[in-house]
Amino acid sequence: MADFLQLHLITSYGPACLNRDDTGRPKTAVIGGVERLRISSQSLKRAWRTSDVMQQALADHMGKRTKRIGEEIMNHLVGIEVPEAKALKVVREVAAVFGAVQNDGPRIKQLAFVSPEEYAAALAVAVRMAAGESVDLNTELILRRDDTAADIAMFGRMLADKPDYNREAAVQVAHAVTTHRVVTEDDFFTALDDLGAASDDEGAGAAHIGVREFGAGVFYTYICVDRGLLCSNLSGNAELAATTIAALVQAATTVSPSGHQASYASYAYASYVLAETGNQQPRSLVAAFTKPVTGQDQVAESIKRLNTFRSVLDAAYGQSWSAQAVLDASGEKPVGTLADVITLARG
Repeated sequence: MADFLQLHLITSYGPACLNRDDTGRPKTAVIGGVERLRISSQSLKRAWRTSDVMQQALADHMGKRTKRIGEEIMNHLVGIEVPEAKALKVVREVAAVFGAVQNDGPRIKQLAFVSPEEYAAALAVAVRMAAGESVDLNTELILRRDDTAADIAMFGRMLADKPDYNREAAVQVAHAVTTHRVVTEDDFFTALDDLGAASDDEGAGAAHIGVREFGAGVFYTYICVDRGLLCSNLSGNAELAATTIAALVQAATTVSPSGHQASYASYAYASYVLAETGNQQPRSLVAAFTKPVTGQDQVAESIKRLNTFRSVLDAAYGQSWSAQAVLDASGEKPVGTLADVITLARG
């Protein structure tokens, strides 16, 4: 039977450019006929996966998404005094297990999500081959259909050349969008030359000028976790699955994307967290914000809208959750704690 965890987050960011498009503008989406700020799913997952929260909680259970697996192995071989030409030959053969190798050098052409077990196996095989051992280099020798890589178990992977080793994501993350209409603004800035003199024609003005676009807003983020699939992806290790979920909840509620943080210091904790568990069909509550939130207290209005729409759906379709936990840090006194949410989420 399905076992879902759903997280609904309301998070307020001041002026920021956390996630930008190819022109440097904050990413946006049109919802309800008006423009909203958007933070992509990829940006959120990357921020969480590389955060200290996850790296510390899951230190020995994190994969690497990279084209450079061959370079890592080659550095090791050269470090144990394998001649460079021989090391390169071996590495190109081993790296090809993860994907097509580039025309020269040890890199593969596409990013591969590599688990710790797969890296260890690839390294061991390369050492054996470099020592002159004849190795039947097949996919099964290195790739794994399940392992203890928590991030691969959560977010899945696709190996284009080895589809049998793809992993279905146990965690789905929606793009975060503002609950209200947003107009991006221009941040015109200048930089002065510290060694320029005010009396000098060149030193009297700005040495550099530029423009950066930004926006501010209250974001709704939706996350759905298939807890049964997560445990299955982790080779049935229920304790590791619970630890992974706890780390995910903490990261999602406290970690911000890194875009332009030096300029805006736009770190934020979620003002409101609603966690739901059950075997009912999951559903996002983003439709609560099809009509843009207005008013001066957009956090409070967003929370109200969220819960009103949830109640309407429950009345129409039947209650779509079995247990819940709430953290509300939007008022003068907190209601619930992160620990309450994590306890429910772990199961």
